[in-house]
Amino acid sequence: MAHQQTQTRYGHCDTYFVESHDDGVYAARAEARERDRAISRMRQRAIAEDLTRTTAEEYQEDIMDHMEHMESQTMPDVNSIDIQTEIQWFMRPYLLDFLVEAHAAFQLLPETLFLAVNLLDRYCSRRVVYKRHYQLVGCAALLIAAKYGDKKDRVPTVRELKSMCCSLYDDEMFTQMEWHVLQTLNWMVGHPTVDAFLQLALSEAAYDSEVEHMTVYIAEIALFHKEFVSTKPSVLARSALALARCILSRTQAKTSDWAGAYDPQTVMSLSNHLYQPSQVLSRKYASMHLSSVSTTVDEFLQHQAQIARRAAAPPTPPATIVQEETKPAVDSYLSPQTPQKNHYGAVMLHGCMTPPITPENEQFVHGNVAKSQPLPMYPTTPTPDHPANAHYQPPYQQNTYLQTHQ
Repeated sequence: MAHQQTQTRYGHCDTYFVESHDDGVYAARAEARERDRAISRMRQRAIAEDLTRTTAEEYQEDIMDHMEHMESQTMPDVNSIDIQTEIQWFMRPYLLDFLVEAHAAFQLLPETLFLAVNLLDRYCSRRVVYKRHYQLVGCAALLIAAKYGDKKDRVPTVRELKSMCCSLYDDEMFTQMEWHVLQTLNWMVGHPTVDAFLQLALSEAAYDSEVEHMTVYIAEIALFHKEFVSTKPSVLARSALALARCILSRTQAKTSDWAGAYDPQTVMSLSNHLYQPSQVLSRKYASMHLSSVSTTVDEFLQHQAQIARRAAAPPTPPATIVQEETKPAVDSYLSPQTPQKNHYGAVMLHGCMTPPITPENEQFVHGNVAKSQPLPMYPTTPTPDHPANAHYQPPYQQNTYLQTHQ
């Protein structure tokens, strides 16, 4: 009865919620308000970026001074790592290959890897580490570094790390090692990494993604060698950036800029280790989203080797063709030629032009005098009782090695 009265009073309709013809006007007004809000947010973001840039420039020197002070306070001690009873330097590349793979699998920030390696070295500088716990310390360092500065949704869980270690350690062991690392370092986790200094150096010039990827690649190569463990991240960042610009034929920074005050000796040392990098690292930086910088480095080294061979080769004297009167003249390019042996061929070893290396227990004999070949000027990182390239093994052998040598 009430429904009939409502129909009589307001007319017939199928529902009480009747759409009016003015809804299009309200929708247009709502869309305009939303558009104005989006424009306001963009303007606020631009203002915030300008204020941040102005503040950063104002406090740039103070920030740099604090970072350089912190890096000196959080550097590992190589001499303390040398006196470790069980872990040796030849084990380090195996662990770093594992950390690089784990870092890439969880898609962590570049600075997380550098911080994790710093935490690992600092812990090994203060505590005796057993061989069977070396990989556990590396996982704990990676977990702490990811919690400290990376995105929360990408921080690896204990279960994931345990799976990557082939269930070699229990869940409680990861928690206990994480706590022990923090206690040993007095909860001082912060450390200015190479990536942090690199971002400051790159801000002085126009952004170039290929230069950034090349610099990080060179800096990660340095992680595998003992001689760079005691090198400050600020020096390593500037030197790696200078070498990356040299490889990519980019203009170097001015000497008045912070990035231009690089160390030539460190640049030379970095160039010596571009040959035969870790296979895991080379494969990682061969991807397109990292500008394929490992492939670029290989092509650069091959080109330098060709230039060195051409520069060291002596000029070939012009050939004199003697023709007999009874034989017709034959074009020189159709006649067989004796191959010319290059007596002064040079090779590129460790980034420097050096003469050919004499094999062990052999000598070059010239007349009746035997002359030994000089040793290379830049030796590789010493690896006691093991081959120099022992750590460059396929990735599937890394965890097996760490498990069987416990």
